[in-house]
Amino acid sequence: MYKEEVCRVHSSYREDMVVQGYCFGKREADPAACILGSVRGNEIQQMYICSQLVRALKELEANGCINANKKILVIPAVNSMGINVGRRFFGVEDVDINRCFPGRADGNTIERIACNVFYKIMEYSYGIQLTSFYIEGEFVPHVRMMETGYQNASLANLFGLPYVMIKKPTPLDTKTLNYNWQNDMTAAFSVYTNKNDSVDEESAKQAVAAVLRFLTRMGIIRYESHSGYISHVILEQDLMDVSVESGGIFKGLVKPGEDVRYGYPLAEVFDPYEGFIKEIIKAPTDGIVFFAHTQALISQGDVAYRLIHRLHQ
Repeated sequence: MYKEEVCRVHSSYREDMVVQGYCFGKREADPAACILGSVRGNEIQQMYICSQLVRALKELEANGCINANKKILVIPAVNSMGINVGRRFFGVEDVDINRCFPGRADGNTIERIACNVFYKIMEYSYGIQLTSFYIEGEFVPHVRMMETGYQNASLANLFGLPYVMIKKPTPLDTKTLNYNWQNDMTAAFSVYTNKNDSVDEESAKQAVAAVLRFLTRMGIIRYESHSGYISHVILEQDLMDVSVESGGIFKGLVKPGEDVRYGYPLAEVFDPYEGFIKEIIKAPTDGIVFFAHTQALISQGDVAYRLIHRLHQ
């Protein structure tokens, strides 16, 4: 293993922010796979998963299990400054770096960070981003791909996670890393687990195993892994959103992955001052909980759950 400086942001008032990469395989080897962790400052789970991948790949490399002429790059964190100060987005402008790709070499600070990172990783054949959703909550572990015309659900199945989601990109999505990676002919995948700002050991192990499983099946490493799940491919537009009509204190009654039936109570919303139940959210259909709101408060009209609609019918 050797370290590589991916990007450096100079600061007049504190130490520079350095985006550090960890490379496995020979320097002259073909760039096979890049694994990217925390792009947002609260993606602690994603950074932790990358640290465990660095640990596992160091051991595999020491045992000669990185296949010849293959190189792997792991970048645990891009927005380390946000992690240090406990902010999700970057700088005083509070900008999401993951909405600034491919960036600009002559742009502002955030655009230059995105440009420098993208320049370093664009040559890799496979790109894996461990990321979080724009809405706070928990997911069933899954792989997500943009529908750019270059997506390959069959490759995504090789992670062995329960679901593969295909998403039609909106104009806002065209500035994300996943979208631009795919447009640059990298097979790009976004891996979601059920935590962001805290570490969940069980789903972290599942994500580490999924990434190592994929690298094994693509002939990049030699690793004994379990076969995982036979992934079910779903389209994001087929998910059913369950919104709340009242704001207040949120008490969830189900978790991601649970099977629910029509009329089953999913959550309760309490009045924050008088304590009575303002609303009981019920399942509008049979299905499986794919996403669940987890914050203590919820606002009127917010999405509380997203259901996989009638998966077994």
